[in-house]
Amino acid sequence: MYSVNVPVPGRVRRIADRLYPDLVGFETVREDHSCLLKRLGEADHVAQLQHRAHRALEGAPAVEAEITGIDYFEEPPLGSAPVVYLAVESPGLESIHADLTDTFDVVEGLEGSDYVPHVTLARGGDVETARRLADREIEPIRWTISELEFWDGTYKLPVSRVSLPS
Repeated sequence: MYSVNVPVPGRVRRIADRLYPDLVGFETVREDHSCLLKRLGEADHVAQLQHRAHRALEGAPAVEAEITGIDYFEEPPLGSAPVVYLAVESPGLESIHADLTDTFDVVEGLEGSDYVPHVTLARGGDVETARRLADREIEPIRWTISELEFWDGTYKLPVSRVSLPS
């Protein structure tokens, strides 16, 4: 599965690192952090997929984003529950997501009007622990999203990057 992801600054990764001791009881704790922007699907030729995505991103500006706190999905549409995450607030990012949904199919329950920008920290743990984490205060982090990554989910690696504005 290929996707377009938003790389996050080191300050976001440092928050995740500080929270790690409280996440070890979850089934899965993420060690690499980014914000999924849009799933693109599978492809025989990744270059064709990238070309379609580049066309959909034409004119997309750099946008502002802010980590506003810790939250969780108690019952996510896919995978183990709950999912603990850093909440990302960014109307500009949501607009770019909407542009990509005009070109690529929407994954029901996750994308389109259901899209919630976030940075996953852990999943598959105790709901009460997720609740306690979500009650924690964290210092907001603001940054400018000036590039996006094309991500290969099979190998869990970025394939390429695109600068914003594109």
